[in-house]
Amino acid sequence: MTLESDLYAPVKALLEGQGYVVKGEVRGCDVVAVRGKEPPVVVELKRTFGLGLVLQGVDRLALTDLVYLAVGQWPKQMKNVKKLCRRLGLGFIVVAKDRADVVLDPVPYVPRQNRRKAGRLLGEHARRVGDPNVGGQAMRAPLMTAYRQEALRCAELLATNGPMKVAALRAAGDAPKAAQILQQDVYGWFERVERGVYAITPKGREGLKRFDRKPA
Repeated sequence: MTLESDLYAPVKALLEGQGYVVKGEVRGCDVVAVRGKEPPVVVELKRTFGLGLVLQGVDRLALTDLVYLAVGQWPKQMKNVKKLCRRLGLGFIVVAKDRADVVLDPVPYVPRQNRRKAGRLLGEHARRVGDPNVGGQAMRAPLMTAYRQEALRCAELLATNGPMKVAALRAAGDAPKAAQILQQDVYGWFERVERGVYAITPKGREGLKRFDRKPA
């Protein structure tokens, strides 16, 4: 669609096919459709999906619960667009090849919390020591997670004391996940020298330097 106005005819045809009386540009609304004594349907038109369109749609919710956003091409992140529209109680229409298709109808949004994710969030917050990260920092920089902090405590002890048993590291390093950290060795910092006994690798010593941690 070259112009926003190119979306009007297909959207109007869609609504008229459902028995609505449709008129354009009514009190600032791109499309207003009325059917008997039902609440009006308002549709805001834009060639592409963007924040401006969303803000228009939210503003129109003060007039009616039946608000649609209509665009002239399929968004690249349709899954996220649908999720956003659901949360805001907005409908979504895509117009392509002179045909308007309803992707999502507006319904009241009832949030459903993911208790598992919420538990992980709170657990990470509780286990992390101090506040080592700056909010909003680039993801290219390695984040200091509670897991990484435990791994660093284990590496510090091994760098100072030499090979140690898992149980000793768990107690001395306040590292309840020591066994998992040493066995999985996500960062390549540890090596098993015998059953239940681990040592630090050269890469582990580099990790201590990188995160400015000195052996205990």
